[in-house]
Amino acid sequence: MPEICSAPSPSFGERRDGARPELIVLHYTAMESAEAALQRLCDPEVEVSAHYLIAEDGRIWQMVAEDMRAWHAGVGQWRGIEDVNSRSIGIELANTGNHPFPEPQMAALEDLMRAIMRRWDITAEGVIGHSDMAPTRKCDPGPRFDWERLEKQGLARRRGTGSPDRTLRELAQQIGFPADVDDETLLAAVRLRYRPWARGPLEPADLVPLSDT
Repeated sequence: MPEICSAPSPSFGERRDGARPELIVLHYTAMESAEAALQRLCDPEVEVSAHYLIAEDGRIWQMVAEDMRAWHAGVGQWRGIEDVNSRSIGIELANTGNHPFPEPQMAALEDLMRAIMRRWDITAEGVIGHSDMAPTRKCDPGPRFDWERLEKQGLARRRGTGSPDRTLRELAQQIGFPADVDDETLLAAVRLRYRPWARGPLEPADLVPLSDT
């Protein structure tokens, strides 16, 4: 594990109703530098935070203790969970959203995720993007994030390769995607996760990653 620096944020609270982490939510900062993002995430007037921030060169800051509720996810839903903040650990990746995630950053993320998943018994199916749980509002970690790299290491749900005979909505909801979104938004969210450069109407290839096999 890389060294983790402490940078406490005041924007956190107790996890509600005795909840414990069962999800990891990945974000990008959409800011020009990790330092600018860190300043914002620790600003008491902004009232937003995450548990960790990872710079492009692999440096890691911890802003909120893992057993506390950071304010990173906002309104959304995953697997029927509406208070995602109380049941997740949020990791911010320094990235504007317009370029790939560098190797040192990805390696640091993977090491950090392995440790978190061991500590809290979080499964690969519990690793999601902000856009997965809030598709009407968010697009991070974005089309350039390498989900397949995480999948190959058991750090994210492996995409299916079968030929499902159910609808996009049925398959997406089975995985955890929210039910209260329109068809166009749902397709965009699924593609952002599994086929980020796909365009046009729904096609069979959009269903394959959602299959069980």
